[in-house]
This record gives sequence, C-alpha cells and structure tokens, in this order.
Amino acid sequence: MESLSPRLKKQVEKAVSILKSGGVIAFPTDTVYGLGCDYRNPKAVARIYEIKGRPPKMALPLLLGNAGQLEVVALEVPEVARRLAEKFWPGALTLVLKKQKSVPDFITSGGDTVAVRVPAHPVARALVNGLGVAVVGTSANLSGQPSAMTAEDVRAALGDRVDLIVDGGRAPGGKESTIVDVSGEKLVVLREGAVSKAELAKVYPEIA
Repeated sequence: MESLSPRLKKQVEKAVSILKSGGVIAFPTDTVYGLGCDYRNPKAVARIYEIKGRPPKMALPLLLGNAGQLEVVALEVPEVARRLAEKFWPGALTLVLKKQKSVPDFITSGGDTVAVRVPAHPVARALVNGLGVAVVGTSANLSGQPSAMTAEDVRAALGDRVDLIVDGGRAPGGKESTIVDVSGEKLVVLREGAVSKAELAKVYPEIA
C-alpha cells in the first residue's frame, strides 16, 4: 500500500475486509471524508442512503484506483474526458459519463450516467485497490450538512452508524470535487469545487 504508516495500513486492511463483507466505512479522501461501500452491493448502498438521509433520486459517485479502471464503469470515454483525467487525476475532479450496463441502477438512480473520479489520497486508493472494484465515495455527513474534515467530524455527525472510520488525520482539501458532465455533446460544469472553471478551460476552452 502506497506511503501508508503501519497504523494506517492496519486500518485499511480491516476496512477492505469490511467492504468485502458488505459493510459501510468512512475514510479520508483528498477533498473531504467519504462514506464508502462496494458499489455492487444493494444492501450496503441502501445503508449509505439511510445513514446520510440522502434522497434516493440523488445518484452516488464512484471512486476508482486509477484511470485504467474507467472502462469498467463507463460505456464510452470521450477524448475530452481522457484529457481532463490525464490533467486532473488523481485529484478533485469528478467526471459524469455514460454508464456500463454492469453499473447498477441503484447507484445511478435509474439514470444512464455515472459519476467517477480517482482521488489523490493514498487511503482512498488503497481501499479501492484492496477491494478490487470501484467504491462508492459520497461525503461522510448528513445530507445538506457541512462536510466532515476529520474522523471526529464523522463521529459527531454519524455516530456509530458506520462499521469503521479510518482515521487518516484531517482531509487535506476542504472543498468537494468539481463535477463535469462529459456525457453529452457539450461539457457542463455541474458543481464548481476544488478545480476551478479557469483551470478546466486551460484544457478545454469551450467548457460551459
């Protein structure tokens, strides 16, 4: 596991074991603390909606270990998506793409797109690589409440509703990821977060 202390390695190994058995964990990412589970497990995904009080019509984003895993969840990866991924991954950019049939409807709220990113945090990537498939990566807070920046924030917001909180110290980012829809003819910024529109425009000047 890349650049993890022995203490963190132990926590990550335990977290991967919980993910494999259908559990829900909280963990640090490069932006904020996230809530995660195996994206293929309907019961675990339902628990995440319940824990957050998140409306079921809101799709859940997925975290990948590297850009090479994109084809597993995305039906097509346009050239511009590859350019943005090359520039900003690992990092705080979420791309919305047409989904593969294998991505369950309970992840996408029945929609035909999926939101994905590769986080720039060794714990988050170690969890994905340890599980071997994408991990749900939504913010570890109650829906509509401030994002959790530390393990203590997660405990204060969610108590014992998760099976494990991986304590990797303060999340370094502080801002949630920027979300760009690259599934249609036009690129659309759905949420401007840690990556600014100006930075995106350097790669793709026509960005909306």
